[in-house]
Amino acid sequence: MNWSREAKEALSRVPFFVRKRVKRRVEDEAARCGANEVIMEYVRTCQKRFLNRMEDEVKGFQVETCFGPTGCPNRAVISDGLPQKLEKKLLKRNLKEFLKKRVKGPLKMHHEFRVSVSDCPNACSRPQIFDVGLIGACRPEVSGEPCTQCGACVEVCRENAISLENDVPFVDDEKCLYCGQCVGICPTGTLKEGAKGFRILVGGKLGRHPRLGTELPGVYKLEDALKVVDRCLDHYQHHCLRGERFGEILERAPLPPSHLAPGQ
Repeated sequence: MNWSREAKEALSRVPFFVRKRVKRRVEDEAARCGANEVIMEYVRTCQKRFLNRMEDEVKGFQVETCFGPTGCPNRAVISDGLPQKLEKKLLKRNLKEFLKKRVKGPLKMHHEFRVSVSDCPNACSRPQIFDVGLIGACRPEVSGEPCTQCGACVEVCRENAISLENDVPFVDDEKCLYCGQCVGICPTGTLKEGAKGFRILVGGKLGRHPRLGTELPGVYKLEDALKVVDRCLDHYQHHCLRGERFGEILERAPLPPSHLAPGQ
């Protein structure tokens, strides 16, 4: 649906973590009124309703995704279907009812448990500031195939993580973000896919005391990543006192190592 310039500007000022939801509500209001364009009248109507009845809009969780499924060329992994699996997992937790028992007063959007999925380290869906963030990862490995010293891998690496040493590529793990671009461009197969899956960050948040998510060690296969999300949710629900964000919980009750190991 088309939006007027004024309505677009108003939408751009809505906090990012509820912007999609607000946009959908405004377009529904315009459609209900038989309009073909969203104007400020519909924005104001929804804004008033949203602010006065925010608890009705709270569902207890959010799952944010990047543009990867629309055909982004930077994808390190194909996460198609993962957001739906996460939604199903979170729905089973009945987090809205859980939060009602923990929060004194009406529920707000910031009480929701938030999960973000990005298919590559560009991290368009801001996984660093979500309760759990998953970032697509493809770790490069050196195969036994001869290297022609073409330098394509060195040129494509934006992190300066690759150098050519003794006629083979050397990958600096401390710099590499596992985007997989070097693997895709290597003409000889000297660089091949190693571990492929997701890096996981936990405890990110904004607000009065912002905190970037802490990265867990390793690259997790899809099923292992889902297990870690489950264990994070167990930890969250066990230690949540008043609807605080996961990062605040982790500061007083860190995740035990047993929650982080893949394949357990």
